[in-house]
Amino acid sequence: MEKITSFTIDHLRLLPGVYVSRKDMVGDRVVTTFDIRMTRPNFEPVINTAELHAIEHLGATFLRNHKEWGENILYFGPMGCRTGFYLLLNGDYESKDIVSLLKEMFTFIKDFEGEVPGACAKDCGNYLDINLPMAKYIAKRYLNDVLVNITNDRLVYPN
Repeated sequence: MEKITSFTIDHLRLLPGVYVSRKDMVGDRVVTTFDIRMTRPNFEPVINTAELHAIEHLGATFLRNHKEWGENILYFGPMGCRTGFYLLLNGDYESKDIVSLLKEMFTFIKDFEGEVPGACAKDCGNYLDINLPMAKYIAKRYLNDVLVNITNDRLVYPN
């Protein structure tokens, strides 16, 4: 069996950043999948499920309600390895195209106060596994350490 594309990326050289993971044709439209890499794989601890879950709820809510981007958001959810998220957009985009959107989203998450949207038994299958304070910490760290002054080596996968 052939390796899928995401398993051909050298995870030992991969830094936190924003990467185009793949582009797929769906009918006559391009769907761009982004790798929102928040921790350095195999060097840093992974993100615990409770904060990953909180970021997912807040990020998905923010993105789908965004005035400019909302109609092109197809999916936002965690990677199985728990080092980041996938964001699927309807359209042909590059990493640099979404940096300002991600800055807005992670600012929203780091500053969020109140009840996490969808964090109740009626709306979520695992509503007790949400950690807002740690989600805010991780969002702030990613925003400040990666997104604020992002460099090209954090926008293109390493060779």
